[in-house]
Amino acid sequence: MLKDCTLEKSGCPEPVSMRVLLSVLYPVLSLTIFGLYPSMTIGPKEGWQVYSSAQDADGRCICTVVAPEQSLCSRDAKSRQLRQLLEKVQNMSQSIEVLNLRTQRDFQYVMKMENQMKGLRTKFRQIEDDRKSIMARNFQELKDKMDELKPLIPVLEQYKMDAALISQFKDEIRNLSAVLTGIQEELGAYDYDELYQRVLRLDSRLRSCMGKLTCGKLMKITGPVTIKTSGTRFGAWMTDPLASTRNNRVWYMDSYTNSKIVREYKTMEDFVAGVVSRTYSLPFKWEGTNHIVYNGSLYYNKYQSNIIVKYNFETGSVLAQRALEFAGFHNMYPYTWGGYSDIDVMADELGMWVVYATNQNAGNVVISQIDPDTLQVLKTWTTEYSKRNAGESFMICGTLYITNSHLSGAKVYYAYSTKTSTYEYIDIPFHNQYFHISMLDYNARERALYAWNNGHQVIFNVTLFHVIKTDDDS
Repeated sequence: MLKDCTLEKSGCPEPVSMRVLLSVLYPVLSLTIFGLYPSMTIGPKEGWQVYSSAQDADGRCICTVVAPEQSLCSRDAKSRQLRQLLEKVQNMSQSIEVLNLRTQRDFQYVMKMENQMKGLRTKFRQIEDDRKSIMARNFQELKDKMDELKPLIPVLEQYKMDAALISQFKDEIRNLSAVLTGIQEELGAYDYDELYQRVLRLDSRLRSCMGKLTCGKLMKITGPVTIKTSGTRFGAWMTDPLASTRNNRVWYMDSYTNSKIVREYKTMEDFVAGVVSRTYSLPFKWEGTNHIVYNGSLYYNKYQSNIIVKYNFETGSVLAQRALEFAGFHNMYPYTWGGYSDIDVMADELGMWVVYATNQNAGNVVISQIDPDTLQVLKTWTTEYSKRNAGESFMICGTLYITNSHLSGAKVYYAYSTKTSTYEYIDIPFHNQYFHISMLDYNARERALYAWNNGHQVIFNVTLFHVIKTDDDS
């Protein structure tokens, strides 16, 4: 069974139907799915209080269950009696439903017999009118069959009356159950402890449901939001998608070549204010702007080579470096804007990737998944999209998305799925506010695109289409 769910980073999405909500809790529970911004808060009605909140892996609010305060839940004898009565009515309703189903099934059979009897009666009259042309023996057999069916006629009539009575009884039970439920809502028939346990069970199921979100497909790009204006026309800035929610450090690398200086900021606020917490001098200059910070280490393309370098900020040392076999470098196969952007290191929900081009693939885009520790290539996919015709690219959930330009009017034009080894042409526009993009990278923790747009550091929000798989799915 598949259920669709779309999560948007900006604003609140449309409410999602949660079938896991037990019908008996409907009058006393309110469930809302909120957007991903932590600033979005709930305002429960007066007298209601928050008991549990489901959060994603980054601690951002996904949904919140609210229920009446304990003082609103009565524990007196009348409330318990009402609850017992409601349970009995519900049991009766279930029994009546079973009886009704059986009755309807038998009723269909009886109606079929009645039609057969009517047909026999008509045929009998025809034969009786023309008995001379029918053999006496056949006529007598048919007459005996009719005589056997005649006693069933009163049974049929009684069955029709019983079926109508059961249907009427079913409606009365349904009405009574609704009335009792309404009274229960006013009196708070369920005591606090019982309600609280039900809320906990619901919260657990909601968390399980959120945990089954598979990777999403890009549907829309909104923004950008301008974070800061600084540096030259080209550069890169990033946060670590694997960092904890308390770690919001920002790294900043101005220019696309001839530099080794990386600036670190403790928070996004410090970055905006220009408060540098630490400065690193790399052992090798970088080439291009397609670097990433992943699990505390910087990955970048070493100047004038096809070597990828892994530099650890904590130890201040190179942990690994490896040549990317056959990969073009130093403006052999750059993006449309140039800038030695031949080799693009990136990460998404599925791990670390590198995008480049080779002579063997006629200068078309090549995708390789690499081991973050050793930088060894794990698997490679070849496409037929020219690297020189790509404006920029980024990975989301194992799919490479390529823009058709780095200038105004750019859009996400091409998508290649490493899961199916297939591609499609798409049309997802985004606003190139400052007319020249030299870095575009997806951050899985923030579910956003970080971009360097003509000396402006901006963020694009993305909307992903998700599929929720249940335990029944293979």
